Amino acid sequence: MNIKETLRQLLTNSDIYHQEPMSKHTYIQVGGEAEIYVQPRNTEDAQKVVKFAFDKKIPLTLLGKGANVIISDHGLPGIVLNLNHFNDISVNEKQITAGSGAVIIHVSRTAYEHGLDGLAFACGIPGSVGGAVFMNAGAYGGEISNVLTKVIALNTEGELLTLTPEDFDFAYRTSAFAKKKLIVLEATFTLQKGNKADIKAKMDEFTFARESKQPLEYPSCGSVFKRPPGYFAGKLIQDSGLQGLTVGGAQVSTKHAGFMVNMNEATASDYIQLIHLVQEKVFANFGVKLEREVQILGDYEENERGKNHE
Repeated sequence: MNIKETLRQLLTNSDIYHQEPMSKHTYIQVGGEAEIYVQPRNTEDAQKVVKFAFDKKIPLTLLGKGANVIISDHGLPGIVLNLNHFNDISVNEKQITAGSGAVIIHVSRTAYEHGLDGLAFACGIPGSVGGAVFMNAGAYGGEISNVLTKVIALNTEGELLTLTPEDFDFAYRTSAFAKKKLIVLEATFTLQKGNKADIKAKMDEFTFARESKQPLEYPSCGSVFKRPPGYFAGKLIQDSGLQGLTVGGAQVSTKHAGFMVNMNEATASDYIQLIHLVQEKVFANFGVKLEREVQILGDYEENERGKNHE
């Protein structure tokens, strides 16, 4: 079966690519090729892609802005679904509704422009609305779970669902969307009226903290590890003397130990090996198992499970 040609006949308004380099679609600029890369422009086409993959048992991978992912050097088989065209943002009184592909930073700024408080914490979080909902993204004391009130999503069979807070099952950096592999199409946030000057002051404070502490001058995949109970991952890595540790082109940031940066044409394999080394060293020094926050897509996933680091 020629997947690309079949999808061209099936879909009415989508961009379809063959052997698309994933290094073009991840923040750390690594990753092999996607067999088929599809960007639908409407809900009907998104449903058709998911149903087609389910019916034909074709591997389907959902990719947002690629902010917190590492994609295998060997690429991704089957279909990679990207919803970047689902990027509309609308405001209705205290509610903001945004498409899955909208940038969460833009949603935060829209909230500020309309004098709505509750999303200031997201003013520096890279990535899409869908990714932020999927992992319950948070920063500076705020989390998506605090403000999300409605989601329209697809299940693995392509059925359209409307979910409300009792369905979200949020926890630290996870959700029902992650556990059930739901595909977020649209999210609604309910906020509070606030003073624009106060909201702006918070956003400026968070932006300064981010720019002064995080290695934004190099490509990175954000926070690599979840916060272990009772500890801070970055502090454990720093106290293990691992800042500056390098594998190939990937390095534990000398600016913030919780980040790994692409210093010189790193590969996914470089990142995976560096993650393993850090996990092993921290466990040897402190008896703490660091659990990945960054998602690994492709054939490394099974290798990760086999190593029993988490």
